Amino acid sequence: MELFGMTIQELYLPILIVAGIATLLYLFFSDLTDGAGDLFPLLDPAVILPFITLTATWGYVLELATGLGSGVILIIALAAGTILDFLLYFFILLPLKSAEVSIAYTDESLAGKVAKVIVPIPADGFGEIVIETVNGVLSKRASGYENHPIDYGKEVLIIEVDSGTFIVKEYEPFRFK
Repeated sequence: MELFGMTIQELYLPILIVAGIATLLYLFFSDLTDGAGDLFPLLDPAVILPFITLTATWGYVLELATGLGSGVILIIALAAGTILDFLLYFFILLPLKSAEVSIAYTDESLAGKVAKVIVPIPADGFGEIVIETVNGVLSKRASGYENHPIDYGKEVLIIEVDSGTFIVKEYEPFRFK
């Protein structure tokens, strides 16, 4: 089969291979082009490369699988590439760009969490607690709520944070009867 005087291996397959390699390179080095699509989002390499890849894929498959004319196949491939690229952009890329992911935390954000005492907390002094978070295990200085002592290994509830010291109270889980 020929398309515009070239066989499909001479047209669609090289485009597919080059676009696939460029997509992989973009995947690894996308930080270098960060912000390239902010002015014109549809000119972002994350939008253009999938469009070229999808169009070439549809054209190659349709040339092999159907007996349609080359011009019709090119139009169908362009339409399919455009539709799939818009779906990729609006349902995957746009939500990913606006998502905020952070592993940062503040001491105040830990209030209300349950921790474990690793250094006993004396009546009028400080001990140490560990808090398991998505960031890992955090070790913090702690003092008992209303100056109550708390033994080693007890679970505690973080009531508040005062100047970097976690004010804690022995944790009593709610149990249904």
